Amino acid sequence: MNRSKKRGGSLEDKVIIARNRKAFRDFFILNTYEAGIVLQGCEVKSIRNHRLNLRDSYSRIRNNELLLYNMHISPYSKSRAEDINPTKTRKLLMRRREIDKIAGKLTDRSLTLVPLRVYMIKNKVKVELALAKGKARRDKRRDIQNREHEIEIKRALKKY
Repeated sequence: MNRSKKRGGSLEDKVIIARNRKAFRDFFILNTYEAGIVLQGCEVKSIRNHRLNLRDSYSRIRNNELLLYNMHISPYSKSRAEDINPTKTRKLLMRRREIDKIAGKLTDRSLTLVPLRVYMIKNKVKVELALAKGKARRDKRRDIQNREHEIEIKRALKKY
Protein backbone atom coordinates (compact mmCIF):
# COMPACT_ATOMS: atom_id res chain seq x y z
CA MET A 1 0.00 0.00 0.00
CA ASN A 2 1.51 3.29 -1.14
CA ARG A 3 1.05 6.07 1.40
CA SER A 4 3.18 8.70 -0.27
CA LYS A 5 1.71 12.17 -0.08
CA LYS A 6 0.97 13.54 -3.53
CA ARG A 7 1.33 17.33 -3.79
CA GLY A 8 -1.41 19.30 -5.53
CA GLY A 9 -3.86 16.42 -5.77
CA SER A 10 -5.22 14.94 -8.96
CA LEU A 11 -7.61 16.70 -11.29
CA GLU A 12 -10.51 14.62 -9.96
CA ASP A 13 -9.92 15.97 -6.44
CA LYS A 14 -9.91 19.65 -7.49
CA VAL A 15 -13.15 21.60 -7.48
CA ILE A 16 -12.53 24.85 -9.34
CA ILE A 17 -14.33 27.73 -7.66
CA ALA A 18 -13.25 30.74 -9.75
CA ARG A 19 -11.03 31.53 -12.74
CA ASN A 20 -9.32 34.76 -13.72
CA ARG A 21 -9.87 34.69 -17.48
CA LYS A 22 -8.69 38.26 -17.84
CA ALA A 23 -5.22 37.23 -16.67
CA PHE A 24 -4.67 35.02 -19.73
CA ARG A 25 -5.67 37.87 -22.00
CA ASP A 26 -3.56 40.56 -20.31
CA PHE A 27 -0.41 38.62 -19.33
CA PHE A 28 2.13 36.12 -20.59
CA ILE A 29 2.13 33.31 -18.00
CA LEU A 30 5.69 32.22 -17.15
CA ASN A 31 5.38 30.00 -14.02
CA THR A 32 2.55 28.81 -11.81
CA TYR A 33 2.57 28.17 -8.06
CA GLU A 34 0.07 26.78 -5.57
CA ALA A 35 -0.63 28.51 -2.26
CA GLY A 36 -3.10 28.11 0.57
CA ILE A 37 -5.17 31.03 1.92
CA VAL A 38 -5.81 32.11 5.50
CA LEU A 39 -9.61 32.45 5.75
CA GLN A 40 -12.36 32.68 8.33
CA GLY A 41 -15.12 30.05 8.49
CA CYS A 42 -17.84 32.18 6.93
CA GLU A 43 -15.47 33.09 4.06
CA VAL A 44 -14.96 29.39 3.32
CA LYS A 45 -18.72 28.90 3.22
CA SER A 46 -19.06 31.77 0.73
CA ILE A 47 -16.29 30.29 -1.41
CA ARG A 48 -18.06 26.91 -1.44
CA ASN A 49 -21.11 28.76 -2.80
CA HIS A 50 -18.91 30.25 -5.57
CA ARG A 51 -19.35 33.80 -4.19
CA LEU A 52 -15.85 34.93 -5.15
CA ASN A 53 -14.34 37.29 -7.72
CA LEU A 54 -10.70 37.42 -8.88
CA ARG A 55 -11.06 40.15 -11.50
CA ASP A 56 -8.73 42.88 -10.17
CA SER A 57 -6.78 40.85 -7.65
CA TYR A 58 -3.01 40.63 -7.46
CA SER A 59 -0.36 39.36 -5.09
CA ARG A 60 2.72 40.93 -3.51
CA ILE A 61 5.47 39.97 -1.11
CA ARG A 62 5.62 42.25 1.97
CA ASN A 63 7.83 41.57 5.01
CA ASN A 64 8.65 38.09 3.69
CA GLU A 65 4.93 37.21 3.56
CA LEU A 66 2.89 36.53 0.46
CA LEU A 67 -0.30 38.64 0.43
CA LEU A 68 -3.31 38.64 -1.88
CA TYR A 69 -5.04 41.97 -2.55
CA ASN A 70 -8.52 42.82 -3.93
CA MET A 71 -9.96 39.31 -4.01
CA HIS A 72 -13.66 39.86 -3.39
CA ILE A 73 -15.44 37.26 -1.25
CA SER A 74 -19.11 38.11 -0.79
CA PRO A 75 -20.34 37.85 2.80
CA TYR A 76 -22.07 34.61 3.72
CA SER A 77 -25.80 35.25 4.00
CA LYS A 78 -26.24 33.45 7.33
CA SER A 79 -23.35 35.10 9.15
CA ARG A 80 -22.78 38.52 10.65
CA ALA A 81 -21.86 40.47 7.52
CA GLU A 82 -20.65 43.57 9.38
CA ASP A 83 -17.60 41.69 10.69
CA ILE A 84 -16.05 40.98 7.30
CA ASN A 85 -14.51 43.27 4.72
CA PRO A 86 -15.06 41.53 1.32
CA THR A 87 -11.83 42.84 -0.26
CA LYS A 88 -9.47 42.68 2.70
CA THR A 89 -5.85 41.66 2.24
CA ARG A 90 -5.43 37.92 2.75
CA LYS A 91 -2.27 36.06 3.69
CA LEU A 92 -1.17 33.23 1.40
CA LEU A 93 0.57 30.14 2.75
CA MET A 94 3.65 28.93 0.95
CA ARG A 95 7.03 27.51 1.91
CA ARG A 96 9.76 30.04 2.71
CA ARG A 97 12.07 28.74 -0.04
CA GLU A 98 9.36 29.18 -2.67
CA ILE A 99 8.57 32.71 -1.48
CA ASP A 100 12.28 33.61 -1.62
CA LYS A 101 12.56 32.14 -5.12
CA ILE A 102 9.54 34.16 -6.29
CA ALA A 103 10.93 37.30 -4.63
CA GLY A 104 14.17 36.84 -6.55
CA LYS A 105 12.27 36.63 -9.83
CA LEU A 106 10.10 39.64 -8.97
CA THR A 107 13.14 41.91 -8.78
CA ASP A 108 12.69 42.28 -12.55
CA ARG A 109 10.27 45.23 -12.80
CA SER A 110 8.19 43.79 -15.63
CA LEU A 111 7.00 40.71 -13.70
CA THR A 112 4.01 40.44 -11.37
CA LEU A 113 2.11 37.79 -9.40
CA VAL A 114 -1.45 37.20 -10.60
CA PRO A 115 -3.97 34.69 -9.22
CA LEU A 116 -5.26 32.45 -12.02
CA ARG A 117 -7.84 30.36 -10.19
CA VAL A 118 -9.16 29.37 -6.79
CA TYR A 119 -10.01 25.74 -6.12
CA MET A 120 -10.63 23.31 -3.29
CA ILE A 121 -8.70 20.14 -2.56
CA LYS A 122 -10.14 18.03 0.27
CA ASN A 123 -11.82 20.99 2.05
CA LYS A 124 -8.74 23.22 1.68
CA VAL A 125 -8.97 26.38 -0.40
CA LYS A 126 -5.98 26.88 -2.70
CA VAL A 127 -4.94 29.64 -5.10
CA GLU A 128 -2.97 29.09 -8.27
CA LEU A 129 -0.62 32.05 -8.67
CA ALA A 130 1.23 32.87 -11.86
CA LEU A 131 4.44 34.75 -12.40
CA ALA A 132 3.38 36.86 -15.36
CA LYS A 133 4.59 39.56 -17.70
CA GLY A 134 2.17 42.17 -19.05
CA LYS A 135 1.17 42.08 -22.71
CA ALA A 136 1.36 45.12 -24.94
CA ARG A 137 -1.58 46.07 -27.16
CA ARG A 138 0.11 44.66 -30.25
CA ASP A 139 0.54 41.30 -28.49
CA LYS A 140 -3.16 41.22 -27.61
CA ARG A 141 -4.09 42.02 -31.22
CA ARG A 142 -1.76 39.29 -32.46
CA ASP A 143 -3.43 36.77 -30.11
CA ILE A 144 -6.88 37.75 -31.44
CA GLN A 145 -5.69 37.38 -35.05
CA ASN A 146 -4.18 33.96 -34.33
CA ARG A 147 -7.43 32.79 -32.71
CA GLU A 148 -9.45 33.98 -35.72
CA HIS A 149 -7.08 32.18 -38.12
CA GLU A 150 -7.39 28.95 -36.14
CA ILE A 151 -11.19 29.21 -36.23
CA GLU A 152 -11.12 29.76 -40.01
CA ILE A 153 -8.82 26.76 -40.48
CA LYS A 154 -11.12 24.53 -38.39
CA ARG A 155 -14.14 25.66 -40.40
CA ALA A 156 -12.35 24.98 -43.67
CA LEU A 157 -11.32 21.52 -42.50
CA LYS A 158 -14.88 20.67 -41.48
CA LYS A 159 -16.13 21.42 -45.00
CA TYR A 160 -13.71 19.01 -46.63
